[in-house]
Amino acid sequence: MSLDAAAILELHRQLVAIPSVSKNEAEIVAFAANRLERPGIEVRVLGRNLIARRGRGPTFLLNSHLDTVPPAADWTRPPHEVEVIDGRVYGLGANDAKASVAAMIAAFLAADVDSLGLELVLMLVCDEETGGAGTEYVLPQLVAEGLRPVGAVVGEPTGLDVAASQKGMMVVELIARGESAHSANARALGLDNAIWALARDLVALEGLDLGPEDEGLGRTTMEPTVLSGGQARNRTPAEVRCLLDLRTVPSTPHAELIARLAGAVRGELLPTSLRLEPRACPEDALVLAAARAARPEARVYGSPTMSDLVFMKDWPAIKCGPGRSERSHRADEFVLESEILEGVLFYARLIDEVALRAGGDYRGEEA
Repeated sequence: MSLDAAAILELHRQLVAIPSVSKNEAEIVAFAANRLERPGIEVRVLGRNLIARRGRGPTFLLNSHLDTVPPAADWTRPPHEVEVIDGRVYGLGANDAKASVAAMIAAFLAADVDSLGLELVLMLVCDEETGGAGTEYVLPQLVAEGLRPVGAVVGEPTGLDVAASQKGMMVVELIARGESAHSANARALGLDNAIWALARDLVALEGLDLGPEDEGLGRTTMEPTVLSGGQARNRTPAEVRCLLDLRTVPSTPHAELIARLAGAVRGELLPTSLRLEPRACPEDALVLAAARAARPEARVYGSPTMSDLVFMKDWPAIKCGPGRSERSHRADEFVLESEILEGVLFYARLIDEVALRAGGDYRGEEA
């Protein structure tokens, strides 16, 4: 595929028209594999993931996801019937992240890898929205086979600004215990109500110091998000629980955060997710320099939202793609046609700039 605008926009519309809610990506994987299977390209399907490789030399990784969230209840149009109105492409996943997928496929196919002396690896994955059998599953297999890229770009709707760092996520369950009794008698009996205990712990956590501010990402944040417990209006509960959602920064490791939380509460802390750590691309990384050169007007920033960038721990990586994050997961999701085409040009220029900096005789042994 050349950088033909009409063909690229048609590819995007075809991708959006294929339903691919998480766990149901088989059809769109087959479609993408068919578009990529041509001489000189190695295409593999691993579960509900697609890996395409072409070229020789230093390796550059392009990663994005094929899955979407389920359509919200307040859609005003059929989510998989693509509509284009005044340059806006409406459809579930149009923005997040099929705009990045279409742009990456186009740039991957158009790259003159022989002249560049570069190997491109395109990874289109499942389950990014839910966690599971996507990047976290595929990437270790490729690493075991010798994958050592000089850098990576994760395609997400960033307005083509460059996220050079990303907050991590930690989920902890706070459990408060008391004694069950008839609500009319509990106070007179001097029994502990687990709800009051939980409330005291939450008030203590509200002002807790969660560590120093990170220059690019700000501070670690924490919000209680899900409450559970209590079964009857007239009985005090013996146990209540609250999920705490923390968005973390590199300056305070997850283990230290657990210790800070434990020092502030009387209840039990049960960590349910600690593996999604923050990521930061080194300031002098090849891929970051290439991105700056490919799009000098781009803002370089720290992203508060999660993506598969979290799994790019063994090499420098950035997050960047067409579309806007604030449109994601909303009813009547859309992306501008102009944003898709700008995304293709960015990825094409990024590939060129990576090749320029990587050098033709590199073979990945030092990555």
